[in-house]
Amino acid sequence: MELIRILVSFAVVGFFGILLRVYNVLVLKPERLRSILKKQGINGPPPTLVLGNIREIKKSQSSKVGNVTPTSQPPVTHNCAADIFPFFEQWRKQYGEVFVFSLGNIQILSVNQPDMVKEITTCTSLDFGKPSYQHKERGPLLGQGILTSNGTVWAHQRKILAPELYMEKVKGMVNLITESTNTLVNSWKIRIDSDGGISDIKIDDAMRSFSGDVISRACFGSNYSKAERIFLLLRSLQEAMSRKSLATVPGMRYLPTKSNKEAWALEKEIRNLILEVVKERQEATHERDLLQMVLEGAKNSNLSQEAINRFIVDNCKNIYLAGYETTAVSATWSLMLLAANQEWQDRVRAEVLETCGGRMPDADMVRKMKMLNMVIHESLRLYPPVAVVSREAFKDMRFGKINVPKGVNVWTMVLPLHTDPEIWGPDSYKFNPDRFANGIAGACKYPFMYMPFGVGPRVCLGQNLAMVELKILIALIVTNFCFSLSPTYIHSPAIKLVIEPEYGVNLLVKKL
Repeated sequence: MELIRILVSFAVVGFFGILLRVYNVLVLKPERLRSILKKQGINGPPPTLVLGNIREIKKSQSSKVGNVTPTSQPPVTHNCAADIFPFFEQWRKQYGEVFVFSLGNIQILSVNQPDMVKEITTCTSLDFGKPSYQHKERGPLLGQGILTSNGTVWAHQRKILAPELYMEKVKGMVNLITESTNTLVNSWKIRIDSDGGISDIKIDDAMRSFSGDVISRACFGSNYSKAERIFLLLRSLQEAMSRKSLATVPGMRYLPTKSNKEAWALEKEIRNLILEVVKERQEATHERDLLQMVLEGAKNSNLSQEAINRFIVDNCKNIYLAGYETTAVSATWSLMLLAANQEWQDRVRAEVLETCGGRMPDADMVRKMKMLNMVIHESLRLYPPVAVVSREAFKDMRFGKINVPKGVNVWTMVLPLHTDPEIWGPDSYKFNPDRFANGIAGACKYPFMYMPFGVGPRVCLGQNLAMVELKILIALIVTNFCFSLSPTYIHSPAIKLVIEPEYGVNLLVKKL
């Protein structure tokens, strides 16, 4: 009897201990963080218990759903931020360039003030890194080893991969990129002939096929076929993850829901397949591709075997998102804009024909394509692959005149920065590649506010490769075809980890 009373006492104490911990996490800590910011004059929409501002975000986003209709007319303006983040535009007008809001118990400090953005994007402190919630909520796709809060694996990753992605290394991949593009071009020619001279082509899958072909061959060498399978599975995982709204209660990924079970199964299959490729590589002759560089870097580290496996798997996932998905969606948006702006399509075509003189483009030719470079930069400005640059303060930090307490997440919203009239001028929502005629520095008031590949010390390692891929792909498409928007095209940008056309991009394509 005495034993039962003791056990009951322990159970009661444990129960109240859990309640106190939950109360601290859901109520006390968020209130304390918001109080520190409020004392500095930083306000925002009042949160509700547990959900924070999630209900408002979902309501704002749902109001945009269903307001699209098929049209062959190109979009007149490109205010992507208003379509994807209507709640942000509303709060920005109400609370200013710096405000705070909540995703559940996570406190987000939104910063779009130029001086603070510059400090934030150039901060190299390991105490200011990828948010903890991203490890948990996006871990299955983005991996955890590359996103560790103390930054040690991030630094190790850059040391391994950076030399392989410098421009001189990328030059050696031009022939490979050209071969992949020719495969796409020939498939379109066959389809156009069979359709009687003009085809209505949904280009999204073709762009992914091209990008996946390049990355598979560049990164996985002789393991090409299995790499394709890995990328297909990762695409399925991305779609499963994208079905979870940004405004989802943190921690939901741990519940055995149907979507979570699907994601877990895909994650397990991807991990097993990657490690199978690694085992085959270790038993065969070494190849000088990105996978080999990752393996050698992991081997030379002091990590445990389990940590090494996680490091390899996570880096392969990162290569997928950075080198495959973002390139494909950037190509899709660029071609949509050229289809909607025939004058620029003609100008780019003339430049490519003059530069290449009927030959396949090489590295030097690619470098000389200034007009095409301007078009790509303008496309990346209006439709950057990544919508938000997010960081978490792992200790108390100070940016400008603002003290950011430990535990607060800092968001820089890329889309509003890329289209702010104060930065880009009165035509900021218009497609105007001429603004980049004198480079990024001459295009806007604050060059560091242009960040399609990130900016500062954490800029994307694969940006040179992505730019070369985009130039060769678009150059060969415009010199083989003329194209316009299909009447079935629906302009509806959506965020699915990257910003992509919700219903795809359909073009009417003819051979030249």
